[in-house]
Amino acid sequence: MVAVARPLLEMRAMCRDDLLRISELENASYDFPWTMGIFGDCLKAGHPSWVLCLDRQVIGYGILSVGAGEAHVLNVCIDPEQRGQGLGRHLMKRLLDIARWNGAERVFLEVRPSNSNARQLYVSMDFREIGRRPRYYPAHGGREDAIVMSLEFELT
Repeated sequence: MVAVARPLLEMRAMCRDDLLRISELENASYDFPWTMGIFGDCLKAGHPSWVLCLDRQVIGYGILSVGAGEAHVLNVCIDPEQRGQGLGRHLMKRLLDIARWNGAERVFLEVRPSNSNARQLYVSMDFREIGRRPRYYPAHGGREDAIVMSLEFELT
């Protein structure tokens, strides 16, 4: 019998050594990416920042801001080559757990109307659209609105 190695999927706190790989993923994923400096500032500010690793290689990340009983998903991304396997859902579930552990009762996020895959994921996780931010995102040839979504945790 031959043992088959299963890929190791783990989530851990983001560190400065991750920033180059995170920047690579950000640039591969978005036309208007965050800079490495922005990610560094999030770490400095103490925002809960996490990476998702497959066999110790960073394939995704998520950053939250938490305070006053609320959390805000600032950035979340999965390697374009790894999408469609449920990894985004896995990452979001862990981020929601982290938000809750940090005292959040409600989570907010913004998403581009053009990002239909992300919107579908968020709706499937019970996020609801609560508004729009006009001309929020930079876009080719102008600006794009943001859909503001929220999720309220059930009281237990």
